[in-house]
Amino acid sequence: MLSRVADSIYWMNRYIERAENHARFIGVTFNLILDMPPNEQAQWEPLLFASGDHEAFKELYEESSRANILRFMSFDDRNPNAILSCLMRARENARSIREIISKEMWEHLNQLYLSCKEAAGKKKWKMDDWQDFFNQIKMGSQLYYGIVDSTFTRSEGWEFSRLGRYLERADKTSRFLDVKYFILLPDLQAVGSNLDMLQWSAVLKSVSAFNMYRQTHLEINPKMIVEFLVLDNHFPRSLCYCLKEVEEAVLDITGNQNKRHPAVKAIGKLRSYLEFTDINDIFSFGLHEFLDDFQKKINKIGDVIYESFFAIKPELEAEGSVQEQ
Repeated sequence: MLSRVADSIYWMNRYIERAENHARFIGVTFNLILDMPPNEQAQWEPLLFASGDHEAFKELYEESSRANILRFMSFDDRNPNAILSCLMRARENARSIREIISKEMWEHLNQLYLSCKEAAGKKKWKMDDWQDFFNQIKMGSQLYYGIVDSTFTRSEGWEFSRLGRYLERADKTSRFLDVKYFILLPDLQAVGSNLDMLQWSAVLKSVSAFNMYRQTHLEINPKMIVEFLVLDNHFPRSLCYCLKEVEEAVLDITGNQNKRHPAVKAIGKLRSYLEFTDINDIFSFGLHEFLDDFQKKINKIGDVIYESFFAIKPELEAEGSVQEQ
C-alpha cells in the first residue's frame, strides 16, 4: 500500500476518534455540572487540559467562560483539535482516497461533517441543544466505525484504520483519567467525598464504562476504576485493550514476521509493561506520573509509526545509473 494512502486512512480514523472523545467528555461534563451541589463552582477548564489545548485557548480568549470553551472546543477553526476541525481533516483524508474506502464510509463521513458545519453557524444555543449536538457527534462516530467494520475489506487499509482508532483512544482514555486525578479535584480534603465519587462516576461515563464497571464492581472505588480503565483486557476503551489492538494491527501490517520492526518493538514494550503491572505498582509510582509517562510513550509510538510507514524517504540515484542521451 502507498504510504500516502496508509497515512490518510490512519489519520482519518484518529481524527474521528478524537472528535468523538471530545464530544463524550464535554457531554459528560454537562451532566456532572447538573448533578453537582449548588454551592460547587462549575469547572470547565479541565476540558482544555483533557484535550491538551489550554495554552492555545489562553492565546485566543481572555476569559475561561463556558461559552468560550464550548465554542473553542467545538467550532473554532483556529483550534486544530476542535470537533469541526477534526471532522474536516477526517473528511479531507477520506476525499483523497475515495477510490480506496467504501462508498458508505465516504457518504456517512461527509454527511457527519456537513451537519457539524451547519451546527457551527447556529447563533443561540441552549443546554439541550449542546447535549443533542454532542450526542449526534458521538452516535455519528460510532456509526462510522460500524460502517467501517461492515464494508471495509480486511486488508492493510483496514489494519491502518484500526491502528489509528485504538492509538488515539488509548491516549484519550489516559488523559481523561489524568484530568480527574490531577486537575478536577485538587483539594485533598475532598478525596472520598460525595463530590469525589460523583466525579469518578463521570470519568467512567466519559468512556461509556459505567455500566460495564458496575457489572463487576459493587462500589465506586477510585482504585478499582483505575484498574478497570488501565489494566482490563476485555473492556474496549481500557489502555491494555487498546494497546493489544494496536499491536495486532502493526503485526498484521508487517506480516507477523518482523518482531524487531521499530513499531512492533515500541508497542510491544509498552503493552508488555502494562501486562505485567498491577494496580498497586501504579499507585506506588503515582497515578499522575504513570499516566504522564504513558502519554509520552504513546506520542513516541506515534513518531515511530510515522517514521516506519508514512515518512517519505528520498531515493538516491545510483551513481552512473542515468545516462545522457
